[in-house]
Amino acid sequence: MTDNWISSLAQLQAARTPSILVTVIDEQGSTPRDRGTKMVVTRDRQFCTIGGGHLELVCTRVAREMLDDRRAQCRTERFSLGARLGQCCGGMTTVLFEPINLAQPHIALFGAGHVGKALIEILVHLPVDISWVDGRADQFPQHIDPRVNVIVDDPMDALGALATDSYFIVMTHDHQLDFALIERILKREDYRYCGLIGSHTKRRRFNYRLTERGLGADALARLRCPIGLEMVKGKLPVEIAVAIAGEIISVYHSAEQGMETARGVDYLPAAVEKRAG
Repeated sequence: MTDNWISSLAQLQAARTPSILVTVIDEQGSTPRDRGTKMVVTRDRQFCTIGGGHLELVCTRVAREMLDDRRAQCRTERFSLGARLGQCCGGMTTVLFEPINLAQPHIALFGAGHVGKALIEILVHLPVDISWVDGRADQFPQHIDPRVNVIVDDPMDALGALATDSYFIVMTHDHQLDFALIERILKREDYRYCGLIGSHTKRRRFNYRLTERGLGADALARLRCPIGLEMVKGKLPVEIAVAIAGEIISVYHSAEQGMETARGVDYLPAAVEKRAG
């Protein structure tokens, strides 16, 4: 019977489960399975087989090391089944390891106003996981992409349950709520990005109040406000959303390349004054 690796991989992709597709791409001499044989490995499961034995054990270990290291690059390994692995078949085989659906950036958007709605329409097309938070159920559109995790709850309560290393975007209808969220996020210190919609005046006011609450210069330097790429102009919700999405893309690609500074994302250009909250 043919290994149903395609079905297994499709189910894992639908669930956004990180996995490694392991493929025998070459064989010489006597080997457990032929070229083209595949298996799929996750952190705690294995689907199909490339022949069992020590070869499969080692390949599974390699795949899980790649998952743990979040390696996005493909990798090939050549195995001498007799000399290296002690298998009686004694041939040579080359194996390709392909990362599939590795852990994606998690974006937590607070606020379902006009800009929030426009931003969601862009974010769903990116390789990210999304949580959309607003305590006002009637503010969400009737039709929302199923990939978006909608949270209708008090935003302060929802914040505590959101993952570490998240990209937080705050644009609620209430400046006091914005402040409470920003204070809590900055004090968490376990986030990847923290952005706040608003003007330079709003930023100065928040800096003053946050300083009174005990937050230092390093913490304040990690806050992005005004939010969005400066070179993307415009006041329309979709124009602001494009600027914000561009900044988020810049940040998570820089993070993947190890370009983040110790102070967060302060290498980005400041956004324009007219993006008032």
